[in-house]
Amino acid sequence: MTENFDMIQKVYAGFSEKVNKAREIIGRPLTYSEKILYSHLWDGVTKEFKGGVDYVDLAPDRVAMQDATAQMAMLQFMHSGRDKVAVPSTAHADHLIQARDNAKADLDRANDENKEVYDFLASVTQKYGAGFWKAGAGIIHQVVLENYAFPGGMMIGTDSHTPNAGGLGMVAIGVGGADAVDVMSGMAWELKWPKLIGIKLIGKLSGWTSPKDVILKVAGELTVKGGTGAIVEYFGEGTKSISATGKGTICNMGAEIGATTSLFPFDEKMAAYLKKTGRDDVAELANRNADILKADNEVYENPEKYYDQILEINLTELEPHLNGPFSPDRAWTLSKMKTATKENDFPEELSVALIGSCTNSSYEDIDRVASIARQALAKGLKAKSEFIITPGSEQVRATIERDGQLQTLVDFGGVVMANACGPCIGMWQRMDNPENKRNSIVNSFNRNFAKRQDGNPNTLAFVASPEITTAMALAGKITFNPETDTIKDADGNEIKLDSPFGDELPENGFEPDLHGYLAPIEDGSAIEVKINPDSERLQFLERFEAWDGNDYRDMPVLLKAKGKCTTDHISMAGAWLRFRGHLNNISNNFLLGGINAYTGKAGETKNQLTNEYGEVQKVARAYKANGINWVVVGDENYGEGSSREHAAMEPRYLGGKAIIVKSFARIHETNLKKQGMLPLTFTEPSDYDKILENDRISIVGLSELTPGKHVDAVITHDDGTSVEIKLNHTMNDNQIEWFKAGSALNLIASHNNN
Repeated sequence: MTENFDMIQKVYAGFSEKVNKAREIIGRPLTYSEKILYSHLWDGVTKEFKGGVDYVDLAPDRVAMQDATAQMAMLQFMHSGRDKVAVPSTAHADHLIQARDNAKADLDRANDENKEVYDFLASVTQKYGAGFWKAGAGIIHQVVLENYAFPGGMMIGTDSHTPNAGGLGMVAIGVGGADAVDVMSGMAWELKWPKLIGIKLIGKLSGWTSPKDVILKVAGELTVKGGTGAIVEYFGEGTKSISATGKGTICNMGAEIGATTSLFPFDEKMAAYLKKTGRDDVAELANRNADILKADNEVYENPEKYYDQILEINLTELEPHLNGPFSPDRAWTLSKMKTATKENDFPEELSVALIGSCTNSSYEDIDRVASIARQALAKGLKAKSEFIITPGSEQVRATIERDGQLQTLVDFGGVVMANACGPCIGMWQRMDNPENKRNSIVNSFNRNFAKRQDGNPNTLAFVASPEITTAMALAGKITFNPETDTIKDADGNEIKLDSPFGDELPENGFEPDLHGYLAPIEDGSAIEVKINPDSERLQFLERFEAWDGNDYRDMPVLLKAKGKCTTDHISMAGAWLRFRGHLNNISNNFLLGGINAYTGKAGETKNQLTNEYGEVQKVARAYKANGINWVVVGDENYGEGSSREHAAMEPRYLGGKAIIVKSFARIHETNLKKQGMLPLTFTEPSDYDKILENDRISIVGLSELTPGKHVDAVITHDDGTSVEIKLNHTMNDNQIEWFKAGSALNLIASHNNN
């Protein structure tokens, strides 16, 4: 029986009644997203909510956490006053395994280097009734899809690509660790009611085009902020031809357009995947409820009446894409890459091709890639570029080993890494480019920000489907278009590759992972969670202090960031992941990637106490040591990218009080609120230009902080002149209480008398 099947039964038992009540109260048909949202309201349906305006309290069904974020989430949960998680919860050891040599060597090294962290996660999850997927079991989103996701459900996960579960018709939302603590503590989880973007798919994919190209096309159309504050809901006949894992790929990368989440309606492809992954019981329940696990028919007949925005994509006409470099929405059709490469001076030679990750490591993905490799091997060819394979889970890895695809890819020239995030998140010790020369790589991952994969600002990373990535590895060029171009075989003959093909699901079922999971125990009260006080990697948390009731006066501008400032810029991953459980040590990376608007340099700022330049975190620590609060100023879509709450905890820990920007990415803004920071936006974006390097900023009238009301700020220049500006905030009454209490966790603990 499926784990937590009783919870899933309970969801379905009340689903139809709740949907009917929502229809009755709202007085109109519902989209699929609305059905799930209204059926998961904490206090039930009482009225219609407006997207982008109303805040609601929700009751997610489960929580998932990856190891880099689970450390801080569980350290916070330990302050919640509870002895057990309130909903099914799991932690997954996938982020801390560095890709360097091969799967076995890398996993052995990770288990040794990360033993302290893995032991902590195993003990803390056992103590508080959560499950733990050990290192090597797989990437969180793939494991969730294989074991926990179900149509009509709702989950939150401490990783921005949690929406991967939308491939099984689930509303799955990426959050920070403090949000996970809310839900694990038995509290309501707050969300601003999303707007709705409907994407109608017509036609059918064929040839070299794959599900990945759908989201690469969408990213190009909507940009990295086009989905902010919205759920992307796919519909139309075209959805029925895409496998459940293909749907997961599309939903996974919805994070790259800033979407709250993405999802598909339930169909036969989902039922087939549930059955192949041993969840016949869930498939049966979903089939019984199939009529409501989709939007109402009236919505499909007149979608413009029910979605805030509509986009239509003809799958039959869709071309393969290559997106990049440096931004996942910089979209090129493959047919235009020769021109784009020449006009932009992209290095044409492909240095490394990488396939896998949580985005594209399904059985279908690997089987289609293997069909390309078999063609090449039959003609005496192997990959010209370095070729790296990262399986998404042990279940997939063991199955493709059994069925032969893995050996085919090794024969093709591939190196198989551990079942982990690896190069996708910068956990890659790249050995082929020691001089950090300018070069191009292509991967089937989801993000390609500067320095993200290998730490080299001269690496131009492009995102493509695993099929196109493999074809380019064979040709050794980013301009190779397998739809039109030929390649010379071992005998010098010009050949054209046949279109890839592969089975969606293994005929003989999946090989289950029998050793990677540590199931929760009923009573963990006797388990002691130990943290060495001298540890460099783990540190018990001290609660942040409550607001003292005073305005913030004469704060220096720690950094005025210019241009793209993602959570990678604010709190880098890669080698820094090892400190994710130690707030003091991880804070040493604060804004190392932020570009100083006054100097154009990354990671440095002026210390107004000494008039000397230094690392941002060192200047922040100097201010903190002298009792000086400070503020950061930023540009558009500040905090884009990963869900990492460390990007919000670090400024709070280092003495920051407010972040003032032109606009925020959704998750980061929420994370700042959770930690007691003030996330503020310029009422007039041009006011960004008024802030000078030596300015001091005062934020006044905080005792009158009210939802929907401007916040006043005074900018004082070093010549004594000043200018007043208005700032916006999106805090509601409850979030203002977080600010006053010093953090959302402080408020939770007080409710639990802790």
